[in-house]
Amino acid sequence: MKRKEKNNTKRYTYMTWAFILLVWLAVTELNLISSRLVPSPIQVIKTFVDILNNGYNHTSFWAHMGISMYRLFLSSVLALITAIPLGLLSGYSNKVRAVVDSVVQFYRPLPPLAYYTLLILWLGIDESSKVMLLFLAAFAPIYLACVSAVSKVNPDFIGSAESLGASKKDVFFTIVLPACLPDIFTGLRVAVGVAYTTLVSAEMVAATSGIGWMVIDASKYLKSDVMFVGIIIMGLTGLLIDFCLRKIENKVVFWKGK
Repeated sequence: MKRKEKNNTKRYTYMTWAFILLVWLAVTELNLISSRLVPSPIQVIKTFVDILNNGYNHTSFWAHMGISMYRLFLSSVLALITAIPLGLLSGYSNKVRAVVDSVVQFYRPLPPLAYYTLLILWLGIDESSKVMLLFLAAFAPIYLACVSAVSKVNPDFIGSAESLGASKKDVFFTIVLPACLPDIFTGLRVAVGVAYTTLVSAEMVAATSGIGWMVIDASKYLKSDVMFVGIIIMGLTGLLIDFCLRKIENKVVFWKGK
């Protein structure tokens, strides 16, 4: 029954995207909108093949893709290894939370470009400032997910374990951490998405490569077909990354939803 319902859900998804593509094709083929503003799907495919074969701005497609993924992956890993311990500690200790939480809550709503110029002044125009910008974007969702996860752990489980002689270390690794893992993975998925959206901002200033930079550079010369290629690639890559994270989550947090 569940498999049948899942297949029906996928069918709706395919129908939705088929409808979007048909509308896009009809609008462009009937010249309802200028091709300079909205290129046809056929033109976008041709542009993608050309970029794949010849690159963009004397740089290969895979070099653009590789540097963007490097920035995204490195910043996400750094956020993961710092936000999880600090988030769990903040959930455990009010003193740690009083120190860390206010800082995170202060910078979290700020637009990335508001402090990106400061990062460039402090760290230079190379990869350090870009990775730091993406790190700050990814840090907050993971940290907040960890703090929230600790607060939702059932205190009766902890009390029962302690009454049976479990140490704080045992309680953390056998009760608290497993209970927090679902929320941690949710925070990680949100963090990667936020970091990816910030990637364009990171590649706007003092960059000559990257998928986000390619979109920004194409916009200066009204190359809407290149912009569509970059946006579609970023969307598909984001879906692929999220799909991989959900697969890992299903393997690691196999008890979720049971």
